[in-house]
This record gives sequence, C-alpha cells and structure tokens, in this order.
Amino acid sequence: MKIFPILLPAALLLIRTTIVAQPLAATGPKKAMPDEWIDQDTHHKVVRLSRKPGNNLSFYFHNNPFIGDKMIFSSRDSTGNHLYTVDLKTLTLHRVSENGSNAEIVGHHSKSVYYQSHDSVFNTSIETGNSRLIFVFPADFKGSITTLNADETLLAGGWASDEQRAIYRQYPEKHDYFNRIFDAHLPNMIFTINVKTGELKKIHGENTWLGHIQFSPTDPDLLMFCHEGPWQKVDRIWTIRMGSGEVRLMHKRTVENEIAGHEFFSPDGKTIYFDWQIPKGETFFLGAADVATGAEKKYALTRDEWSIHFNVSSDESLFCGDGGDEGQVAKAKDGRWIYLFRPEGYRFVAEKLVNMKDQYYKLEPNVHFSPDNKWVIFRANFEGKEEVYAVECKRSS
Repeated sequence: MKIFPILLPAALLLIRTTIVAQPLAATGPKKAMPDEWIDQDTHHKVVRLSRKPGNNLSFYFHNNPFIGDKMIFSSRDSTGNHLYTVDLKTLTLHRVSENGSNAEIVGHHSKSVYYQSHDSVFNTSIETGNSRLIFVFPADFKGSITTLNADETLLAGGWASDEQRAIYRQYPEKHDYFNRIFDAHLPNMIFTINVKTGELKKIHGENTWLGHIQFSPTDPDLLMFCHEGPWQKVDRIWTIRMGSGEVRLMHKRTVENEIAGHEFFSPDGKTIYFDWQIPKGETFFLGAADVATGAEKKYALTRDEWSIHFNVSSDESLFCGDGGDEGQVAKAKDGRWIYLFRPEGYRFVAEKLVNMKDQYYKLEPNVHFSPDNKWVIFRANFEGKEEVYAVECKRSS
C-alpha cells in the first residue's frame, strides 16, 4: 500500500516559534481561522494540525496517538474514512490506512496502527505503508477492538448481544439509549485476539454493559474496563489480569450519588486517574488510585474547571482538561475552555488555554499532551467543521 504525502511549508514548525507573528484573534465562531493564531482571551498560541479537506478528529482521550514526533488522527473526506499521521515538527501529513477504517490503536514499538474495517482487523506500518490482515470476526461473534497491550501481543475489545446493538440502532442519541441499555442487563463479553496467531479468547462476560476497555501502557498482563451506565448506580472501574483472570474493583463508592468515571492510566501504568464527584454535580475532583496498593488521593477543582475528560503529562507534573458546557453534569456557567492544571497539594491551579465558547460540545474535545509536554492537542468544531488543534502551554505574551 502506498503512503500519500501532503507537504506544508517548512516554516510552519510546531515545535519552534515561526518568524511571522501570529494574529491576536477570537477563537471562532463558525468562521475560518488562520492556520495559527493567539487566542485573544488567553494569549496562548493555537495551531491547526489537520490542514486538509474533510472532517478531522484526534483520538479519544485515553488512546495514545503518538509514535515519536508523529501523531495519528482520523479523517473523513470525499475519498472515505482514513487514518493519517501528522509530523509535529513539519506538519507534513501522510495517509496510512485503507478506506473504511475504524479504531484508534497505535503500536508504539512496531510503529504501526491497528484498525478495524467491518469484520476485519488490519495492521499497517506508518513507515512502509505495508498492511496485513490480523483477524476476521466469525459470523456469530461480531466484536470491536479497542486496545493493544504493552508488548503488542494482544488486542482486546468488547462484544454485545444483538439486542443491545438493536437498542443503539433504534435510539442513536445517548440520552435515549443510555438508561435503556443499562436497565436491560444484556450479555456483554470482553475478548482478546493474539496478534501473531489470530486466536480469539473470551476472557470475561457479564449480563451488564461493559466498556472503556484499555490495556495498561506498561503492564501487558493488565486490562482495565468499566461497568457502563448511570455513574451514580455503578461501581465503574475494574481491572482484570490476563494470566490469572483475577477481576478487581479499583474504586468503591461510599456515599449516595457519588460518581467515578472516565478512567485512564498514567503513562507509567502505576496510577488510574478518574473523574470523581462526591456527590454527583456538587464537589469535583480528579481522583487517583494506586494500581498496586489501591491507595487513593484526589485533586479538587471548581465547578467551572470540571472537564468531560482529563489527561496527564508524561512526567505527571501537569494535567489538562477539555471543559464542558452548561448541559454537562457540572452545570458550569463558564466552563467552555481548554484548561491546563498544575497540582498544588490536594487541589489544581487552573490556567485557561483556549476559549471554547463556540464549541458545540456534542463533539467532546478529548485533550492530549504532546510528547514534549509543551502543547495540549484537542479536536473542535468552532470553525464550523471538525479539526485537530494544538495549543501551547506557555503564554505567548
């Protein structure tokens, strides 16, 4: 398979300051922004990474999209759905996946992407463009892959019953299907696929909705998953060992209407972070559970600083969040920002990076730190279409 380059001027380097000063501009609303600008409300530099036609999306917040200085993102244009790389030094784009790809899984050691097209799972090298078929789901077990373990030997994902998939089809909006699926208590299964042999193994099943399946970034034997549904009704965060099959609850709710969710591993795999509200919609924290001991700590946030998703830098010295609109659980009056958080004791000190007042939050921004921890990368629709951006953590003035 050939790789298709899209070259941009060498002056547009993300990791150094360009010679021409960027304009000070309001971010949005629904107008074409320059390729680079200074957000007039925060004085942080914003750069568009996805400089191509179509609708472009960065990965879900807990899926690591980076291979060295390259980042994978998805694009839907007139030729179909594809995965691309963007070089964060040169902003050069390459198309690396076949038409119709689905999934957000990067093989960091093999420098490749894993993706699913209908019932088939593929792997494509970002260096050579060579692709290979990994697995074809049988007719009686139509699952979806979501994650790859640390030594790249196992893919994992989830399967749901035909009845559950029918609820999705009949009620496509989250507010319509969410409680229906939870209340139905239909069969769900977590499975693995051996990357080398193609062996399918069913490792954990329950008559409840399972999701958010993600391998530890460092321990190939450890998989995290969640009990989906209204967060105040579920003890959500669980792990399972591949070798022993041991299932472990990572956070037990202790008060009425307490919630914990949108869990993700720290880069070193030693901590599980999660949105923690005690109770729901009243006090807000980012929680942290030690994977080995279960010991917990939390960082306090204000209502406006609460974010749909959080993330952490590679050295865990900085955190970021994607904010939220007034329709989210926090009911924030001024929450539409991309945030940078610095931990001080048991609280976060917040800095606003991008004004997201014109973001339609049905598209969640899903923040990531760049590999050098100098930028926060997110997706947005404030220009009237979906694009991928990076905002510099350091203020420009």
